[in-house]
Amino acid sequence: MHIDLLDPASFAAGHPFDQYAWLREHAPCHRHEEPDGPGFWAVTRQADIRAIGLDPATFSSEPTIMIADPDPGMASVDPDHKMMLMMDPPLHTEYRKLISREFTQGPAAEMVPWIRDFARQIVDAAIEKSDGGRTPIDFVAEIAGEMPSYVIARLMGLPLDDGRRLYELTEIIHTATETLPEGAQAEAVGKMFEYGMGVIAEKRPNPTDDLASRLLHAEVDGRRLDDMDFLLFFMLLVDAGGDTTRNLVGSGLLALLEHPDALAWLNEDLDARLPSTRDELLRWCSPVIYMRRTATRDAEIAGQAIRAGAKVVMCYGSGNRDAAVFADPDTFDPSRRPNRHVAFGGGTHICLGQHVARVEIDELLREVFGRLTDFELAGEPEWLASNFISGPRTLPVRFRVR
Repeated sequence: MHIDLLDPASFAAGHPFDQYAWLREHAPCHRHEEPDGPGFWAVTRQADIRAIGLDPATFSSEPTIMIADPDPGMASVDPDHKMMLMMDPPLHTEYRKLISREFTQGPAAEMVPWIRDFARQIVDAAIEKSDGGRTPIDFVAEIAGEMPSYVIARLMGLPLDDGRRLYELTEIIHTATETLPEGAQAEAVGKMFEYGMGVIAEKRPNPTDDLASRLLHAEVDGRRLDDMDFLLFFMLLVDAGGDTTRNLVGSGLLALLEHPDALAWLNEDLDARLPSTRDELLRWCSPVIYMRRTATRDAEIAGQAIRAGAKVVMCYGSGNRDAAVFADPDTFDPSRRPNRHVAFGGGTHICLGQHVARVEIDELLREVFGRLTDFELAGEPEWLASNFISGPRTLPVRFRVR
């Protein structure tokens, strides 16, 4: 079996599940070559993935959660500042506390009314743009990508249309470097920071009741967050705030079109069956492909000796097809219970926004399938050219309005 978990072509239509299956059986901790680096260990069984996530003392998020080490030329690289994703406890814990209140289960449930209203507006606009279903639309741009753009803009106190512009920058940041013009990612990060500086100029002297204002006046260990602290937080929230919802809803529609019996089952009792369907879509589609850790000391994974300093990569899509955890893992079963997927990661860095993401996904899918039917592809989907985030970049569809 040819194994290549670096080439975006391996993820050109979703995850390379055949490669994952071979690795889980034959090399669950596989030494993977890296053309411009020292190589990494690809970890594919869920038990090992969970164990790594629960042991930040041995498997550190520093210096980065990406396979490639940071490019010193990137605008986001600052030796005196780190993004929260690339911190370890106890510092990570302190930074996480600054925003965790907004993203726990209770506050997420309180967002349901206005997120539901956003979903209604998004589907209204899609129906209008499609001339009542007579003209194809891009499901990602017009529906799946709209919800997280609106939600993060509202939470941060930004104009909703600006959420769309920022979403376009995150797509560039996630695209494989080799498929973009030279310097495109650095330019996108620079534009993100330029916008963030405008937020600082507006909200530091005139704070309002929003997440951006609270971050601009927050302290960690008695030290007020400075401009770079805020910019890194801002980029993280805009970036991570859209990944799961946008890519799950896009690839989820494809999965349901490929499994019409499952879609028919869902539509028979949409409200009652949506939660289990959403969890199965998270397992099946796995929008976040991997996270990297770096060994702080010698360790062992699946019988392999891991030396201090080695890169260790948790392959979430593989963990979500592990037969040791799931009965019939290669069967799409929207009624699956329990569903111990790792689509939101795990351990110290489990996705902070998972509860808000579930609300966004549920409300958007409820509105989509409650009002639209007879979906069909109107062209070939184009997938993100990325080995980090999985989902369609464009998804042309036709539908009928109920």
